[in-house]
Amino acid sequence: MIYRLVWQATMVAHFLVIAYIALGGFLAWWRPRLIWPHLALCAWGLVQLAGLVECPLTALENWGRARAGETGLLPGGFIDTYIEGAVYPEAYVWHVRLAVIAVVLASWAGLAIRIRRRRTRPARTTGTSAAPEPGASR
Repeated sequence: MIYRLVWQATMVAHFLVIAYIALGGFLAWWRPRLIWPHLALCAWGLVQLAGLVECPLTALENWGRARAGETGLLPGGFIDTYIEGAVYPEAYVWHVRLAVIAVVLASWAGLAIRIRRRRTRPARTTGTSAAPEPGASR
């Protein structure tokens, strides 16, 4: 039972990480400091796509699945098991990858524009001197 919970929780974490890789740049519009973990995960995603190392989440999920008596993920890992062929046809893998890259780059461009606008925007006034005090003469 606990091993099933391990691999299912890992599967959810995997979905969240992939969603953050795709959309984390837009979250950084709201909280600019969120760009740093987003950039780190994007770099990790590129390392994964290059096939240089195995994802630790994939290893953990496969471990939990094996202990629970389930079969492991497909050789391509999480994306091949849960997303390719289920969310979009396998024939469109590169189209989807390019679309995700475009979304990520658009989010970064939007963040750069927002940061630049914040830096060039004049300082806000507090508004305390705008209204005269009651009984004060002009």
